[in-house]
Amino acid sequence: MRIAVLGTGGIGGYFGGRLAAAGHEVTFLARGPHLEAIRDHGLVVTSVAGDFTVEPARVTDDPASIGEVDTVLLAVKTWQLAPVLEVLPTLMGSDTAVVTTQNGVEAPDQVAAVVGREAVLPGIAKIFAYIDAPGRITHAGGPASLAFDEWSTLPGAPSARVTRLREAVTASGAVSPVPDDIWAELWSKMLFVVPFGGLGAALDATIGELRSNPARRALLQDAMREVETLARARGIHLPEKVVAGTMAFVDDQPADATTSLQRDLLEGRPSELDAWTGAVVRLGEASGVDV
Repeated sequence: MRIAVLGTGGIGGYFGGRLAAAGHEVTFLARGPHLEAIRDHGLVVTSVAGDFTVEPARVTDDPASIGEVDTVLLAVKTWQLAPVLEVLPTLMGSDTAVVTTQNGVEAPDQVAAVVGREAVLPGIAKIFAYIDAPGRITHAGGPASLAFDEWSTLPGAPSARVTRLREAVTASGAVSPVPDDIWAELWSKMLFVVPFGGLGAALDATIGELRSNPARRALLQDAMREVETLARARGIHLPEKVVAGTMAFVDDQPADATTSLQRDLLEGRPSELDAWTGAVVRLGEASGVDV
């Protein structure tokens, strides 16, 4: 498959790296020292699931130079979307699929406004991974899964392009679960990352510190319940015990884990605060739900 990875951070670097190592024609979008390091030394991935290096690696800082591909793995952060969306049409063929991996629930609509809803595969990446040095990705834990589906899934077999991409991800050594309802999955992840990211940043706390302190644990669960109430008000069919299930997931993660939102805020970088907490506030207001 010909694949463009737009954003070679933790998500794009890990999943795109595995696909490239498995023999697919993957082109990575990167900039600055990260681009130079990948160009000179390959993409180095240190992973709890096994280390690997993609060398040589196809990498560029000009997405318009990539050409038409079968799949676009859209792995930039939400605040980086606008300039990427401007050049996204140059990558599109008649059946090109764009997999969104952004946290929050608004990115699929933003992408669909540019390339059409039929091209978008709403997706969810569940992984703790990050750039730890130019050209180097560290995968510290988490399921390392990439789930996606057609925008509206009808009963029956998945589409041919979804099946093909799932098989490629699985064969690369990553996990690609089949979601029962991709929108419920998106909101379920939002229910996890928004409370964890916001509280982690506000309290400068790891996931272990949040879950082990009774008062902080209560705050985390209360915030999750607000997102659950909002999702249900908007017609999303979340699992009945979604908060309990999410807290079980929290308890199973590495104790020192933090979110990208927390790291970005505390280090003074641009963050996804608006796409996470901001989206809950905006959608809460639009839906008449107090958050």
